[in-house]
Amino acid sequence: MSLCPSERITLLAAARSSVEAASRGSALPAAPSEGALGAHLGAFVTLRTKQGSELRGCIGCFTPMGTLGQTVVRMAAAAAVEDPRFPPVRPSEIGSLFVEISVLSPMKPARPSDVVPGDHGVYIRRGARSGTLLPQVAREEGWDRDQLLGHVCLKAGLPPAAWKSEGVELFTYTAEVFSEDRP
Repeated sequence: MSLCPSERITLLAAARSSVEAASRGSALPAAPSEGALGAHLGAFVTLRTKQGSELRGCIGCFTPMGTLGQTVVRMAAAAAVEDPRFPPVRPSEIGSLFVEISVLSPMKPARPSDVVPGDHGVYIRRGARSGTLLPQVAREEGWDRDQLLGHVCLKAGLPPAAWKSEGVELFTYTAEVFSEDRP
């Protein structure tokens, strides 16, 4: 699925409004649902600082929470105030952040040899431990397949070579990634 430019703009505006509302403890905005925004897809919302493009929050879900618009509004709020790696976004920070959205394809079971860094996001699970890295992470970091698989294991709280072990479930997915313009 591919969103048209106006759908992307609408989704980014809804995500930004949601980040602003969550940072103030206000009610979340209404979710857009026109056209493709009414589809039922998973999504991640990533917040980065405009200076240095450092990660400030990232939360998402593979299973839609209603329409794509509803999922993005909820994930944007969660990225702003619920990412356990960061303190909640303060209203004074809003102007220094930009929003990136990753609209996800369904996950597919995969073998390590199926993983294409930069094209595939990877989700790994063993027992109660799981973790994921979005497709753009490997591209941004310049990782090859083994490095990507090792880092997704670490994200799941597993040893870096756990992807080679029995009992590990590996899945891939793709993402349509777009963001607000960087200054």
